[in-house]
Amino acid sequence: MTLQSMTGFARVEGTSGRTRWAWELRSVNGKGLDLRLRLPPGLEALEADVRRLAGEAFSRGNLQIGLAVSVSEAQVEAVVNEGALAAVLALRDRLTGIVDPAPVRLDTLLSVRGIVDFREAEESEAERDARDGDIRTGLAEAVRCLADMRRKEGAALAEVLLGQIARIEALTATVEADPSRSVTAIAERLAGQVAALLQGASALDRDRLHQEAALLATKADLREEIDRLKAHVAAARELIAGGGPIGRKLDFLAQEFNRESNTICSKSNAAAVTAAGIELKVVIDQFREQVQNLE
Repeated sequence: MTLQSMTGFARVEGTSGRTRWAWELRSVNGKGLDLRLRLPPGLEALEADVRRLAGEAFSRGNLQIGLAVSVSEAQVEAVVNEGALAAVLALRDRLTGIVDPAPVRLDTLLSVRGIVDFREAEESEAERDARDGDIRTGLAEAVRCLADMRRKEGAALAEVLLGQIARIEALTATVEADPSRSVTAIAERLAGQVAALLQGASALDRDRLHQEAALLATKADLREEIDRLKAHVAAARELIAGGGPIGRKLDFLAQEFNRESNTICSKSNAAAVTAAGIELKVVIDQFREQVQNLE
């Protein structure tokens, strides 16, 4: 599976009979999948389809989904009030011989209120079903377009993240290779510190002092932090290679990266190691910012 960003936009429009419709989908970052719908009156039944398709395509993101519908070239039809027409014709028959018996003309009937009513033609059930079917097809296409855009952005994000992971790996190697971490350097540094403490202080317990020095040396060792950073680097690469909705997992790894870099900075006894630790923190912050955009 490829990675998906949580940001994207899609618009799909079309016509069905006299109806013109347009779907617009917008997606931004979110902790979960949050849908906000805007559907025209009379088309509320589409909500179930929207939620189903969005749930199948996405697992995270704030999605705004709107449908615009307009009807063009309104058709007008004449509706005859059969009862009123029959009443008028019956009245004519009753008045035969009393009033002019000339045949009733169409323009005369049209002038009688209530005989003929002109109104917009209603869609048939078949037309409504066809329209709704076209709109549902457009919705599915819009969801596919949004997913495609999110995947393209996800692929670009993957390249950025892999570059940042490579930088974290390189800085970890820098810390590991620093001369200050060698056994000889540590021994010389501790020996100098112990000698300074013992100088002119015969009351100090030499054995206890050496024990404390050994404990400090153990605490100052960065082996565990370096090993954990290497393990986190491998885990992050494996997650990105596997794809799918891995945003939360990478965010957790970013926190672990940050924890190890903080420890390195606090334990460091060399300027070069401290500098590498600080740069590690900068790259890890950038890494985490990018991870926030992933599904």
